[in-house]
Amino acid sequence: QVQLVESGGGLVQPGGSLRLSCAASGSIFSSHSMAWFRQAPGKEREAVALIRWGAGSTYYVDSVKGRFTISRDNGKNTVYLQMNSLKPEDTAVYYCARSYGSSWSTRPSDYRYWGQGTQVTVSS
Repeated sequence: QVQLVESGGGLVQPGGSLRLSCAASGSIFSSHSMAWFRQAPGKEREAVALIRWGAGSTYYVDSVKGRFTISRDNGKNTVYLQMNSLKPEDTAVYYCARSYGSSWSTRPSDYRYWGQGTQVTVSS
């Protein structure tokens, strides 16, 4: 069993920065992927960034490339999402998730464990 707890969300002005954290208890193996998803009201949940736990390889959705950075601290079992140059369209609930097995996917159905979500609001 894995529990994921996100923190770091809040209200920020356009152009500002936030750092989200996701602390995991339980097993995360090198083959697993960790991901940050977001879901805005009335929209589907979308994958924002992925990281392979062992190799550290990453993926970003086009809309956040150059602005967001995903990273992990294996010793602390924590994954981070540094968000810079935030825009109003980044407003959403952000979730972290752990994959089934070695899946490398942007589909929510390929993720077994989910955090409770943290709200990010970008507004002046």
